[in-house]
Amino acid sequence: MKIPEDAIIPDAKLSRYLLIQRSRNDKSQFLAKAGFTAENSEDLLNALRQLTDLNEALEDRTDEYGTYYQVKGSLQGINGLNLEVIAIWLQRKIDGQFQFITLIPNKEADS
Repeated sequence: MKIPEDAIIPDAKLSRYLLIQRSRNDKSQFLAKAGFTAENSEDLLNALRQLTDLNEALEDRTDEYGTYYQVKGSLQGINGLNLEVIAIWLQRKIDGQFQFITLIPNKEADS
């Protein structure tokens, strides 16, 4: 299945979480390899939309919040470098809407 085009990607998730250096679970340095920074979070948004357009979502698990999906593929970097990632999405139980949860490096793709 495909993640719908109207899936929610909160700006704060990009500009105030993924692209900000953190002491734990930092993803900003990984994303910086492909040219993504807090100053160009819109580019990361567009790359995430492209990732979901090009790759299928696979059901992962279900809990009290809804059903989680994984989208694995290449995140197109703005500097020409692509990153192998897993994007986690939630289809919310409360309203059926899809929402972006997080992005993690796909270490399996590197092996």
